[in-house]
Amino acid sequence: MAAAAAPDHLFNLRNNFYLGAYQAAINNSDLTNLSPDDAVERDCLVYRSYIALGSYQLVISEIDESAATPLQAVKLLALYLSSPDNKESTISSLKEWLSDPAIGSNATLRLIAGIIFMHEEDYNEALKHTNAGGTMELHALNVQIFLKMHRSDYAERQLRAMQQIDEDHTLTQLANAWLNLAVGGSKIQEAYLIFQDFSEKYPMTGLILNGKAVCCMHMGNFDEAEGLLLDALNKDAKDPETLANLVVCSLHQGKSTSRYLNQLKLTHPDHMLVKRASSGDESFERALQSVA
Repeated sequence: MAAAAAPDHLFNLRNNFYLGAYQAAINNSDLTNLSPDDAVERDCLVYRSYIALGSYQLVISEIDESAATPLQAVKLLALYLSSPDNKESTISSLKEWLSDPAIGSNATLRLIAGIIFMHEEDYNEALKHTNAGGTMELHALNVQIFLKMHRSDYAERQLRAMQQIDEDHTLTQLANAWLNLAVGGSKIQEAYLIFQDFSEKYPMTGLILNGKAVCCMHMGNFDEAEGLLLDALNKDAKDPETLANLVVCSLHQGKSTSRYLNQLKLTHPDHMLVKRASSGDESFERALQSVA
């Protein structure tokens, strides 16, 4: 008879992080009896939560040169996101580490490489480091990258691999919802049910509210979407996805979009919606439609 699996001490912490409950992840991270590897993973999740909340300098100052490779990788992400001036040197360091046989195959380093190159919209370079998989997060990132490349067929293959490993895993469910949204049609209702299930099981987060809202917009339920997005805005008034989705929702309702768009311009000038809205290549409405 197979031995019982060891308890997963990081389950709740990971779940909070995956679903966007970043402060809850930080607040509930004081876990005891962790193995050295689990302690490093715990610290990575906590620091990535701080990054998601915009606390880049805290991460940069707290992770020193003696920290383990996964933590050094997380520090690189904080450096990359903290200032446009850091991007070139960060990517240079990242490439150097990836080519080092001693650490280049580290799963967290490969994950951070995928995230950074996805930010750079260099999807082929991202896939070089993520495509081999190895963790559920790497598989989920592959799904996101393939969807950015408009290759839902490849995204579906990654999802199948995740379902074979653990169909009920939070990241498998999230990846399934992302794919359903990309495919559209009757799949939108399935995506909505996944986010609805999350909202019944876990504390409501901006990520869950935005997920439900985008499903509602696809189904033409703009008033319901607006209510969900305003709830999300109450949780985080600067969240770029909430603001971008409110711009799209307001446009469809015939309401003014200027306040949300101005907030987005101020807080996230590099956001895709801001770039498209300010480029003269296509009408603003068409730019918005492509985001919806």
